[in-house]
Amino acid sequence: MNKQNVRHNHFSKICEKEMNENLRKLNERVSKSIIDESSIVINIAREEEANEAKSTRGERLADKVAEFGGSWKFIIIFGIILLFWIVLNTVIMMSKAFDPYPFILMNLILSTIAALQAPVIMMSQNRQEGKDRERNRNDYLINMKSESEIMALHEKVDIMSQEQYSHIIRIQGEQLDLIQDLQKQLQELVKSN
Repeated sequence: MNKQNVRHNHFSKICEKEMNENLRKLNERVSKSIIDESSIVINIAREEEANEAKSTRGERLADKVAEFGGSWKFIIIFGIILLFWIVLNTVIMMSKAFDPYPFILMNLILSTIAALQAPVIMMSQNRQEGKDRERNRNDYLINMKSESEIMALHEKVDIMSQEQYSHIIRIQGEQLDLIQDLQKQLQELVKSN
């Protein structure tokens, strides 16, 4: 039995315990990777690149809006704009203010921005959640293959240890035979003197 078959058989025993259909598919993918001796990490990286290339403009825009909307840069710029708006309408333009003190226009603009920004951020979060699920699935694949490889290495080490013990015992037996032969020769020399 070659090493791929041993590893494959060992991994198959682990996979028999998994009943879930999705896990079975993932296990088959790991098993195929073991048989092919291919890197599962490289394949996963290619899939992630392909999935990112398939994303629509709207999805990419939602990601950028969420990234910018959730940054200190956005908070600082937005704070400066609001402060400028308030100073402009209360101090600079006093009697000619286009949006006097309760700042109704500013509140309308803020409400509109929040109403538009919230669903865009939620779209991005949903997309990120999908990416997280995919990463978890990929982590599972990598962990399963690593576990399989580690178990195969344990088996190899055990086999090598057993072979070494057998070899050591055989050598010790030969050494005992030599010692017994030397004792006999020594006894014969002592008797002859």
